[in-house]
Amino acid sequence: LVLAGAGTGKTRVLTTRLAHILSTRKAFPNQILAVTFTNKAAREMKERIGMLIGGMVEGMTWLGTFHSIGVKIPRNHYELAGLRSGFTNLHDDDQVRLLKQLTPDRVPAGEAHAFANGLGGKLYADYQQRLKTVNACDFGDLLLEVLRLFQNHPDVLKTYQQRFRYMLVDEYQDTNIAQYLWLRLLAGGHHNICCVGDDDQSIYGWRGAEVDNILRFEHDFPGAKVIRLERNYRSTGHILAAATHLIARNQDRLGKTLFTDGEMGAKVEVSGVWDSEEEARLIGEDIEQLQRKGQSLDEIAILVRASFQ
Repeated sequence: LVLAGAGTGKTRVLTTRLAHILSTRKAFPNQILAVTFTNKAAREMKERIGMLIGGMVEGMTWLGTFHSIGVKIPRNHYELAGLRSGFTNLHDDDQVRLLKQLTPDRVPAGEAHAFANGLGGKLYADYQQRLKTVNACDFGDLLLEVLRLFQNHPDVLKTYQQRFRYMLVDEYQDTNIAQYLWLRLLAGGHHNICCVGDDDQSIYGWRGAEVDNILRFEHDFPGAKVIRLERNYRSTGHILAAATHLIARNQDRLGKTLFTDGEMGAKVEVSGVWDSEEEARLIGEDIEQLQRKGQSLDEIAILVRASFQ
């Protein structure tokens, strides 16, 4: 487990490790499972590896997002998943259309305003059956289909355990339960899993991310080595000190202390205001003072927490 703080070079760790594995021929490209959270990150990782080893990386068929990798496995074993060849992946709009085929005559008018009022379980079962009938798998079910395959067919699981000599996972703190479970199952092969993440940057609990996944890594993988990247290359000393002392109050964290060899920079200023009107006036006054000193407006940035601000 590589605990990489903000601005310490998380992506560089993964790409360098991957490039090292390939250049020393410890594994062929198709024997490496590398998981990112966005297609953009996967493309950038492949480009960076190519730059490190001198040339385009060919054959890395298992480098991608959880879902792009997840769809390949059921396609290789569609019959075991209860599907037919060439099954379709449904996205949000398709899911709504499919549910509408099931619900109008199933949900009484008085209950339609609530969440199916107790009929959720039945609707879910009907929906899953309807997916099989139309030979489709929705986006959210891709990982569940893989889990079912691995749990119900140990021989299939063993095939993939033997295939992946090395497993690398980016942003491990953002994994959900399904992602965590199939990573654990796959890691039962060569026991060679390297996860990079930051327990202090887990902000996606609202979409199912489970920070406990990273907190219990050493328990899940006995004998695992934990490496802390604590040198920050991004922020000035005062900014880093303020952030470090703030996050230290968190209870559920593995703990690390970021430092920088860079300049201390300006001190952080904290202002308290009554409401958004006063906040806007305060910022406006700061901008006017800067203008009077000859500061150009296009060199001033205002960062907000949410777009409605």
